[in-house]
Amino acid sequence: MLLGAANAFLVSGFLSDWAYAGSTEIQWKNFASWLIIGGLVFTGFALLWTLVDLIRVPPSRGPRLVAFVLLFGAFLLGIVDELVHAKDAWASMPEALILSGVAAVLAIAATAIASAAPGGGRALT
Repeated sequence: MLLGAANAFLVSGFLSDWAYAGSTEIQWKNFASWLIIGGLVFTGFALLWTLVDLIRVPPSRGPRLVAFVLLFGAFLLGIVDELVHAKDAWASMPEALILSGVAAVLAIAATAIASAAPGGGRALT
């Protein structure tokens, strides 16, 4: 549930940035900023849950550790992306679009790896 919500928010933030890049409507940038904040909230909780899972279940840490690292990377890129969104509207492009896309891809990859982990990613999804 946590990763699904984080993915939805981060992908929606990327799509809003994409819509802003294709138009001059500043409200798309504002939507993207709020969606990325929502993604960071759910990604933060998923990171905490993943860390607990890594500590609690030591066998077969490989996929869970990779999912944690990818999720941590998405979280850090999301923070940087939010700082880029704080700039003036056109000053944030194209960095905001690129950062939003990479953060969304990392979160989706973390979800895919966590779901393929032994136990089906029960602690992460």
